Amino acid sequence: MSHDNVSSLAPRRAAIIETDAQALETARALAADFVREASQRDRERRLPLPELERYSQSGLWGITVPREHGGAGVSRATLAEVTAIISRADGSLGQIPQNHYYALEVLRVNGSADQQRRFYARALAGERFGNALAEIGTRTAAERRTRLTVDPQGGWRIDGSKFYCTGALYAQWVPTATVGEDGIQRLAFVRRDSPGVEIIDDWSGFGQRVTGSGTVLFKNVAVPDENVMVLTDPAAPANTIKPLAQIIHAAIDLGIGQAALADAVDFVRERSRPWVDAGVERASDDPLTIGEFGRLFIRLDAARALVARAGRILDAATADASPQNVAAAAIAVAEARVLTTEASLAAGSKLFELAGTQSTLDPLNLDRHWRNARTHTLHDPVRWKLHAVGNYYLNDAAPARAGTT
Repeated sequence: MSHDNVSSLAPRRAAIIETDAQALETARALAADFVREASQRDRERRLPLPELERYSQSGLWGITVPREHGGAGVSRATLAEVTAIISRADGSLGQIPQNHYYALEVLRVNGSADQQRRFYARALAGERFGNALAEIGTRTAAERRTRLTVDPQGGWRIDGSKFYCTGALYAQWVPTATVGEDGIQRLAFVRRDSPGVEIIDDWSGFGQRVTGSGTVLFKNVAVPDENVMVLTDPAAPANTIKPLAQIIHAAIDLGIGQAALADAVDFVRERSRPWVDAGVERASDDPLTIGEFGRLFIRLDAARALVARAGRILDAATADASPQNVAAAAIAVAEARVLTTEASLAAGSKLFELAGTQSTLDPLNLDRHWRNARTHTLHDPVRWKLHAVGNYYLNDAAPARAGTT
């Protein structure tokens, strides 16, 4: 289904958030609203256009804009916490701006002063950046076939097909990963209404159902030179772009796991029956159930602590992007991603084991937590993060640049 004219794409002037505390307060207020119909949106695959409008107009989509450009320049730890808060309310809403923040980090690291001035202003005005990064059918996830060619009349032309384009359906801009004739990967900021751009709502994953993570097609799309910047340069020093993207992924999984655990607590307190051998009146007094809840709370608390720690280490690398600092940040974020993956999946699964057969009834839609966690944690393999962490501590080996650690 094509959505070239999705409504609510004309941004109004967004609020400006000035501090980390204000960002967290705003996120909590929005989350309290977003959670109310999260299950219905998932069940119906209802596009969250009104919610996204409130989300971006709240100013939260501009909180990573540096202070010198008028933004709050919040800490990476705060960005992760904001993401977890929203993801606990609705995992899809938590994921949609992930690549928006990623694009702003590419802009911070690789953009020119003029590009930063223009696109930071657009983010602060409430405009949303989606993404067209990944492709299907390439040899590896890092390979790109979408071509960026020089336009003899000036600027560039883009041709190709993208998938997993989270947020593009809802965006005014579609930052697009391309490869030039010189083999260099560049990020092109493409207006979503550019002639030749087609955005198709064909995401059919069983989780994260309303992220809009479908297809974007580019057919001889013109993009001016001033909207194109280097994405990856193998000769350049390591930077914070990938760790920034990865800590947001960790925070999304953390929020999904916290939501599953909260629903499990409510169900066991209010509806579950104790097992006959427990000898108690309430399921919440079953000693084996209590122990399993203790295990889940510990795992999710540990996951939250690792995400916060990774944010602090990433802040240090953002301030001083030395190879040592960037490597430490990448590893800290990888550690957080391992634990948030495991904890979110455990919470989504244990919910049913502890709550009992009633919890599987379809109208409750409690399976959305596991579906969301299982879908989102497939973004990149945890087994390679375990390898990167072990190799770093055992062999003093910095993480590989080509991966998504």
